[in-house]
Amino acid sequence: MNAARLGPQQLRRSPELDRRVYIADMPWLVHNQTVIASLTVASTRSERRRGLLGRDGFEGALLLAQTRAVHTVGMRFALDVAHLDTDMKVLSVRTMAPGRVGRWVPRAQCVLEAEAGSFRRWGIAPGVCLEVRT
Repeated sequence: MNAARLGPQQLRRSPELDRRVYIADMPWLVHNQTVIASLTVASTRSERRRGLLGRDGFEGALLLAQTRAVHTVGMRFALDVAHLDTDMKVLSVRTMAPGRVGRWVPRAQCVLEAEAGSFRRWGIAPGVCLEVRT
């Protein structure tokens, strides 16, 4: 699924729970048919601008659609950053300390962010193809 086409989360009724309880369709980050992390998608300009600012940590990953560069100015923790092309193939990976400005990657269509060390645990490296599933 192309990251740029992802929209707001849809609500659906959960058959396992009480009829009045609803759960959100959670997007997941998938690699080699294995779910590696829960995913938050920032698709609007304000969501992308806010990113992970103001947080002390983050479980899962954040996908910044239509983004080619990021910064960690004002961040409270280090980030793993991966630039992805239109097919969700990882172009580059780097760890950014707080207060840094990242480089612009021309072929990138989106950026994936997670707490530093996450990508190593998940096996995310240049050349890896990722997938977003709900």
